Amino acid sequence: MPEIEIIRHPQIDGMRLFFDTVDYRTPHVHPEWELLWVLDGDLSVTCGQKNYLVAPGQMALLNPNQPHEFCKGEKSCTFLCLQVAPYRFPVTERLFVDSVYPENYLMPQEYQWVKKSMLGAMRTYLERPDYYELFCVGQTSLLLHRLLTRMPVRRMTAEEASDLERRNARLVRLIEFVDQNYMHKIRLSDFARMENRSMSYLSHFVRETMNQSFQDYVNTVRFHCACKLIAAGGHKMLDVCMESGFSDYRYFSKTFQQRVGMTPEAYSRQPRSPVQDETKIHHSLHSLERFYSLEKSLDLLCQFEAQYQ
Repeated sequence: MPEIEIIRHPQIDGMRLFFDTVDYRTPHVHPEWELLWVLDGDLSVTCGQKNYLVAPGQMALLNPNQPHEFCKGEKSCTFLCLQVAPYRFPVTERLFVDSVYPENYLMPQEYQWVKKSMLGAMRTYLERPDYYELFCVGQTSLLLHRLLTRMPVRRMTAEEASDLERRNARLVRLIEFVDQNYMHKIRLSDFARMENRSMSYLSHFVRETMNQSFQDYVNTVRFHCACKLIAAGGHKMLDVCMESGFSDYRYFSKTFQQRVGMTPEAYSRQPRSPVQDETKIHHSLHSLERFYSLEKSLDLLCQFEAQYQ
């Protein structure tokens, strides 16, 4: 479910490293810095009204409390992710980087150093030798220092940070409203009454924060709900249509044609990789992403060390 994501740090307070394979990740926001390194497949990252394509081998840096959405390209995208809470390094609090791509500001050898450091931190994080926490925190500190001293950075005022917090809270309420009502007829005017705001204000707000109209977002939610039901199997296509919130089968079919170039029936016949025991599906209602066990993460790490080192 699109939300303020609560990120837990079970190993090291204030940071975590993990592999993620994404088809779609709903709009969400969290207070951590997020450094992504795409390893396989293209990743489309939407932040407000801007969309960024991150290709294999590229990195993306996302700010704390910056709403964002992930979508794969032609195939599922696997990336290595480092998330760091600003309280881990208080000097980074309220900083905002005015770019997504570190490579635009790093020398080639610096970019390679960042990648090598991230792989080294990931191996230590997974293998957990004695005092591994010190190494991981130290490497993360050096990584952030390199990025923040090279990329365009500004410090938000207290007023700007407060305004961002209010906007994020409204976005979360909007997404929760859609989650609770997408299976039925849903109108932005109903949410406008709840927020005591005008339709024009909220229409502009949705465009500005999600880079799409309210109805487009509702249709996106319904489409991904349908995809998950089809993947689960055991549903008649008409039931998938109705349970996903599509009241008209022709529109349901048209949506699939527009998004994947085939009918729902043809989509249901497409081969899909089974979810193995070493992976787990993200808990979000409409997200399609997989996280990995320790053993599978080590396998992936070896694969990408051979490819990028």
